Amino acid sequence: MSEANKTGFRDVKEEILERLRDRTWGPGDLLPREIALAEEFGCARTTVNRALRELSDEGLLERKRKAGTRVRMSPLRSARFEIPLIRDEIEASGSVYRYRLVSQQIMQAPDWLCARLDLGDNAQVAHVRCMHFSGSAPYQFEDRWINCGIVPEIGSTTFEQESPNEWLVREVPFSNAEISFFAAAADTAMSEFLQVQNGEAIFASERATWREGNPVTLARMYFQRGHRMTTYY
Repeated sequence: MSEANKTGFRDVKEEILERLRDRTWGPGDLLPREIALAEEFGCARTTVNRALRELSDEGLLERKRKAGTRVRMSPLRSARFEIPLIRDEIEASGSVYRYRLVSQQIMQAPDWLCARLDLGDNAQVAHVRCMHFSGSAPYQFEDRWINCGIVPEIGSTTFEQESPNEWLVREVPFSNAEISFFAAAADTAMSEFLQVQNGEAIFASERATWREGNPVTLARMYFQRGHRMTTYY
């Protein structure tokens, strides 16, 4: 068989998807072993393995060592979420982005942050608080902690002109992230920053990122009333 006519993993993946769609293999069914599928499709076992692995990652199949590969009873769905640039969000709405640094300091990590990110004793962090505006209206208050042990250059970086959100996305790639969404009651300072009533419920999110298992940053973002966030899967 010529190189051009070889069966690739995408061909195998598409054929398996078709069989899932037409219920040749229904929920809970055990698929033939990789060797048998490789013989049927006329390809290497590694080609079948990659196709099955991708379908498993996409939540359609369940793979267990020695037990084989089964069709999931209920496909898993994963939300796609990218670390957003606040500037892009605001400018995409047709408004003008404005930014203001509230405070920035290097300090010893508080106990709660050490516990949250599993930081060592005497860990140093940069604590940055800033405001993002849509035109003249407050859009987001950002309260961020950055691990100096993983990002040592933070000690000589100022966020007077550029937000830590933009700087980190550009300069410090991450490998894992954890994102939470919750309602928060605006305290006195936050009510002033966001121009809401003291104690008013506002939308908030918390995002922690790691690079190869090492904590990079923990950020809490508080939004003006009426904010909505959408993900896709």
